[in-house]
Amino acid sequence: MTAQDRSPAEDVWAPLRRTTRARIGLGRAGNSLPSQRVLEFKAAHSAARDAVHEPLDADGFGRAVETVGLGVPLYVRSQASDRSEYLRRPDLGRTPADLAGLPRSGADIGIVLADGLSPRALTDHGTGLLAALAAEFTGHYRLAPPVIATQARVALGDHIGAALDVATLIVIIGERPGLSVADSLGIYLTHLPRPGRSDADRNCISNIHPPDGLGYQRAAHITASLVAGARRLGRSGVDLKDTSRAELAGGPEPITA
Repeated sequence: MTAQDRSPAEDVWAPLRRTTRARIGLGRAGNSLPSQRVLEFKAAHSAARDAVHEPLDADGFGRAVETVGLGVPLYVRSQASDRSEYLRRPDLGRTPADLAGLPRSGADIGIVLADGLSPRALTDHGTGLLAALAAEFTGHYRLAPPVIATQARVALGDHIGAALDVATLIVIIGERPGLSVADSLGIYLTHLPRPGRSDADRNCISNIHPPDGLGYQRAAHITASLVAGARRLGRSGVDLKDTSRAELAGGPEPITA
């Protein structure tokens, strides 16, 4: 065997691997994976676990939110006392501990920033996304003061929206981390929020984590389109469709019901 025969084989998967977060073309080392791929998997798994368990620095995040210019944020926590109970008891994450500090604003839109299953995602992307939403909404709708919710599930927003007396509620929440992305945000939009709403009453925009996922401005534009559609239709959820792509193309709006 010559020295040339012993040189590493060309990694034909490398160009494709640069285009996706998926684990493709991992290769083999005997009956197992190459050590590099095993270590990459373990690192991704650790990042996902850390994203779930690390609590949100609510005070520090609140100071960042205040710089967006929508007012001093309000704070709500669920009945889950800590991350451990939050993960074991999803029902407690859907129920507020106390809503006494929320004013009845009567605003068009309320925005809740919830830690969810990835507080890290809210820390990394929450302020940027909020600023993009503010740019879309300011001058068109009346906005309630932003609310920061901790140990929160999506349905906690229904209680908050009803207490704020807003027409449409937007919940920005940290999504469940995966082995390729640990800092992704989702937006859940509910028109006429109230306790008892189901997932069929909401619209979701997910995978918000630039530069690899959906960008802030694009997510905000889709949200604005859904808000306008919900106000015309009188409801959100399965009957409400995203018309933002047709609007950008200048074509006719899709049927929304």
